[in-house]
Amino acid sequence: MANPTGSYDLRDAINQLAQIPDQLVTTDTPVDPMAELAGVYRFVGAGGTVKRPTRIGPAMIFNKVKGFDDFKVLIGLLASRKRVAHLFGCKPDKLAFLLKDAVNNPIAPITIAREQAVCQEIAHKATDPDFDIRKLVPAPTNTEEDAGPYITLGMLYASDPETGESDVTIHRMCYQSKDEISIYFVPGRHIDVFREKAEKAGKPLPVSISIGVDPVIEVSACFEPPTTPIGFDELSIAGGIRGRAVELVDCLTVNAKAIANAEVVIEGEILPNVRVAEDQNSHTGKAMPEFPGYTGPANKSLPIIKVKAVTYRKNPIYQTCIGPSEEHVNMAGIPTEASILQMVEAAMPGKLLNVYAHRSGGGKYLAILQFKKSVPADEGKHKQAAILAFAAFSELKHIILVDEDVDIYDTDDVLWAMNTRFQGDIDISTITGVRCHPLDPSQRPEYSPFIRQFGSSAKVIFDCTVPFALKAEFERARFKEVDIKRFLPDFE
Repeated sequence: MANPTGSYDLRDAINQLAQIPDQLVTTDTPVDPMAELAGVYRFVGAGGTVKRPTRIGPAMIFNKVKGFDDFKVLIGLLASRKRVAHLFGCKPDKLAFLLKDAVNNPIAPITIAREQAVCQEIAHKATDPDFDIRKLVPAPTNTEEDAGPYITLGMLYASDPETGESDVTIHRMCYQSKDEISIYFVPGRHIDVFREKAEKAGKPLPVSISIGVDPVIEVSACFEPPTTPIGFDELSIAGGIRGRAVELVDCLTVNAKAIANAEVVIEGEILPNVRVAEDQNSHTGKAMPEFPGYTGPANKSLPIIKVKAVTYRKNPIYQTCIGPSEEHVNMAGIPTEASILQMVEAAMPGKLLNVYAHRSGGGKYLAILQFKKSVPADEGKHKQAAILAFAAFSELKHIILVDEDVDIYDTDDVLWAMNTRFQGDIDISTITGVRCHPLDPSQRPEYSPFIRQFGSSAKVIFDCTVPFALKAEFERARFKEVDIKRFLPDFE
């Protein structure tokens, strides 16, 4: 059932999926959250860039988690584009358009009274003598090599200490002690800017981590500049999608707000001038599996969140994901698509028909752009659209341009275009020495002599479109249009 305020929450999403065949499975077999839980889901429905064998499959709820009698654990909620579309109330190929419209029509979050906030039904404060977050909240590890238990789907919410403007983002956060969590910020993230301002003033930054929320919040939190510049609260995008404001509540122990209908909330402060090695407890040199499909290296020096309290709903559901899974593809990729559509549409209306941030790039590295050349003057504009896409999402590495008759969601069709509408000596455009995402292991001088420092990349446009003057020579075979339901009434 929905929470008492009537707003949409995680439980509504779960109930919705339970009514659809093959979209949700459950198990009563006890599972160890340390590596076993992710090991199971790898086969059930992880997909993405996870090592094969894997697949896109249903979401899964573990009803019995060893060491945590009060909790269930949900994984893979967003690990299917079809499932995301159902939860968002639109078709899979229209998700980016839905998000783009929500960015342009945001609804700011509101704050409700504590007695209405189900996320605070049960509270544990760090001042309690037996407080230990490692025993309270079942954060799993993805592999046996992980630096520790990781929060992978925590909505980190904080406010600029100078302006009061707020932001929500998702980061990898690792348990370090009974009341300490390390946090990794990719350079340039907005809450890291807030942290730096607070640290410069010698003050901690109050934060909340909301886990188990309306899935539109999880996707909205993944927007990045320039679509959402600093000071833009991505919760307002979620409000725009739902047509009503996201509800927040004041935290119990810190001067911050949390998502009121979250399953779990961790309250704390990012301490100034305190750093720890991410793998100080495991000493593996590794962090956790990340979206490119590799285990990220452990950072030697990360900020710390000092936990002040943990609150949660009665019968809480902890939500997690596998780092390289299809879940990351959708959370990161759909906002990427929306950002590209928004920027290109502003420059050349009606030319870019659709965008897909492909799963092989984790929703970040590879985008397929479907462009329509209508007149001779459109020749060349498709490459301009690709350049605008790089500007819309700085972590994008490769772009494949295709015509309107190519299905961008069908990799075989995209590769068909590459094989029949592409010549490597003339249809590749390369931009060298551009900053990309630091988790790409090929971005290092040892890999290429043209890379001067780690984190720089060659960005490439693969033009698999037909030159406008030759379009008549590349028309696909025409098949008769028929009503398939006459022959197979149940055909989907």
